[in-house]
Amino acid sequence: MSGNLPERRRRRRWTARVSTGLAAAAATALAASVEWEIPLEAKIGVTMGAAVLVGLTTWATTDTRPKPQPPLGPGPVAPDQWPPVPEHFTGREEPLAELREVLGRRKKVSDLSPPLVISLYGRGGVGKSALMTRFGQEIADLYPDGRLYADLRGVDAPVDPEEVLIGFLRALGVRLTTDPGGLQELRRLWLTWTKGRRILIGLDNAHDADQIKPLIPAETGCAVLVTSRVPLFLGGTHDTQLGVFTEAQGIQLLARLAGDARVASDLDAAKEIVRLCDHLPLAINLCGGRLATREQWTLREMAGRLADKRRRLDHLQVAHTVDKSVRASVQLSYDACTGMQRRLLRLLGSLTAPDVPQWVAGELLDVSVLDGADQLEALIDAQLAECSGTDQTGAMRYRLHDLVRVFAAELGDVDGDRRRPAIERVLSGYRRRAEEAAQNRWPQDWSRGGRRSTDDGELRAGDWLNAERLSLLAMISQARQLRHWELTAGLARAFCSLCHSLRAYWSDWAAVAEIGREAAEKSGDGRALAIALLDAAAVHGGLGLRRQGQEEAERALELFTDLEEPWWAARAQRAIGMTLFSDGHLDRAQGYLVNAIDGFRAEEDLWWMARTQRNLAELCLAEQQPEKARALLEEALETFKRDGNRYSEAQTLRVYGEVLAAQARDEHDAGEHRRAANLFARAGVSLDRATEMFRKRGELWEEARCLRAAGEVGDPENGPRELDYIRRAEDILAALGDAWGVARTAVSAGRTLAGLDLVEEAEHELRRAVAEFEELGDRWWMALSLRYLGEAHLDAHEPAAAVEPLEQARDIYRSLGDEAGLRRTMKLLEGARPDAG
Repeated sequence: MSGNLPERRRRRRWTARVSTGLAAAAATALAASVEWEIPLEAKIGVTMGAAVLVGLTTWATTDTRPKPQPPLGPGPVAPDQWPPVPEHFTGREEPLAELREVLGRRKKVSDLSPPLVISLYGRGGVGKSALMTRFGQEIADLYPDGRLYADLRGVDAPVDPEEVLIGFLRALGVRLTTDPGGLQELRRLWLTWTKGRRILIGLDNAHDADQIKPLIPAETGCAVLVTSRVPLFLGGTHDTQLGVFTEAQGIQLLARLAGDARVASDLDAAKEIVRLCDHLPLAINLCGGRLATREQWTLREMAGRLADKRRRLDHLQVAHTVDKSVRASVQLSYDACTGMQRRLLRLLGSLTAPDVPQWVAGELLDVSVLDGADQLEALIDAQLAECSGTDQTGAMRYRLHDLVRVFAAELGDVDGDRRRPAIERVLSGYRRRAEEAAQNRWPQDWSRGGRRSTDDGELRAGDWLNAERLSLLAMISQARQLRHWELTAGLARAFCSLCHSLRAYWSDWAAVAEIGREAAEKSGDGRALAIALLDAAAVHGGLGLRRQGQEEAERALELFTDLEEPWWAARAQRAIGMTLFSDGHLDRAQGYLVNAIDGFRAEEDLWWMARTQRNLAELCLAEQQPEKARALLEEALETFKRDGNRYSEAQTLRVYGEVLAAQARDEHDAGEHRRAANLFARAGVSLDRATEMFRKRGELWEEARCLRAAGEVGDPENGPRELDYIRRAEDILAALGDAWGVARTAVSAGRTLAGLDLVEEAEHELRRAVAEFEELGDRWWMALSLRYLGEAHLDAHEPAAAVEPLEQARDIYRSLGDEAGLRRTMKLLEGARPDAG
């Protein structure tokens, strides 16, 4: 999953932090409760006393604090991914009774017991999935926090556990706005977000135990139902082998499908059909479905046709994955379909997507959506296709049983020259829908002055990607296999735009960006190639591969300049500037950002101009130029407010609050306490507004950034509360798997603790940040953390202790070529010892 990350990131071990304890809450409440009832001097005394209480009782230097709980509950609507129970489910009274007994015994276990895991195994087509679905429907009320389901495709192409965990976490509301790393990191998140919840998890068509083990939560209240062809030998699992039907059960299923009277009129023929189907439920389903749609057929005629198919198979080499009984039943049903239905089945078998929505049938057949849906329903009536559930958008999805898929895929050559155009129509349909979703989510990524998207449109775009991700990835891969480079590039572009705007699916995003670049290159479209390079630069920068990202953005700038594409050239300049900024090359970064702003202004794109002004303001703040940053932000805020860009407005309000706080600290240090108090209050209001705006949108990651900023304000009268803001931010970021964000929050905690004169605790947090940034490969933030540690010791009148971290920071700044950081560090070193040159 994270093959593009450094190996050390894959092995990364970081412990999630919890929020401040009861002492912090008590101290904060105490300070707040006396806000207007005692004189200022007494209030300061109470606040500082509370701060000392916080430091002494909750921030001892220890790494054994428990992991954080999810910051929010499961949400107003619990996820329900459970597939529908087959309409004609029958004949499994004994296994159902056994499962009920297992569940009944489960109610007597302790709260420390592992979750219930039930494994149903047996040969293909025996009805394991149907039984799992039926039992899961029966016990749904016991799991109020949701039902999650995944088809693991153990026979076709086993799905990686990482893919399943990402899908499940997204369903639980985890945004995963940064790349969480490999399987172990995702596993930790999974344990965090299932803690305290009662969730039913269905894992269908498992390949082996290794595919299952990472997906089992630790929570007693959860339950896992697994189906597989072979026993999995999972520890503590209740294993049930599901056998074929008895004759009576087979006849009962046949009667449910073909009609009781029809079966009763020729019971001997019904028995013969069940025998020829090897008592296998899938084969009986197929025969019963065909009888239901062929009322003129007698059961005797069906038995004769089935026997003939079986005899023919005796002379053929049959694929080992498909039993003769199933193959004969499929062949019989297939032969009885209309030509259009047969073609649809073959073409569905040629698609590599795990399941598809209804509109795909129309594209495959080159007919209307409604006509295609009618043909798809006919396949369902014949038991040749099945519903796989309703996705996040409310659309029903369809798939072929893996044994039917094998049969259909073997017949793909029958369609000859019509097969490729049919697949291309589906690919084009996915491209149109992906581009529509991407433009709804982030219109400014697609055109100059892109139309303003609605909150509803943005939400639907996110739901669409969550529902279609695996199928869309399969379509991108299939377009690449067909060497249809224009379609491949178009699909990849839309996928990357969605991932970028949602900050989601990082490993998929990186892989698709590379496919998009390759496709654009092979198509000979220079503009598409330059855009693909920008997509790649964005994901590589987010993954910490900034040198690679910078090279890609620089190449894109060259191409856009040669193509005379000034708007895109400005975007490339902004990308280069932000990469340089992240790497600590502030002077060089400023030049690119200023050029990008000028370019957007010339192109009259006010949104991108305002966004880049915000980026430049953040750089100015890093260079301790708050007045310049404030002017840039006030202009940007006006633009976003006027155009109704609420998300961008909230982001800018956060940075504006940070700038006001910096000005407030400067005024306070200069002795202008009244002016400082006013600026501190305004900073708090700005950050509170931004936090609330993101909270209402469900943007946890952005909310955490606002909370962290609120904890960095530096109001001397508000230290305990600011520390609580920081710990709340850290809880959220840890629960989202944002390792970099957790490290960044440790810096905030260290600075706040230093402001409370808790130097030992501050050093612990800042050294933790240094270690974690080193592991992440972020040397600029390492240097900044070390510089802050040196400042903390100097402020505590401990100059000797300040020398070592400041010298380390100096050396890193020199290696980065960061002149501004180097100047500030050298000045601090001069204060620590006279010979600091």
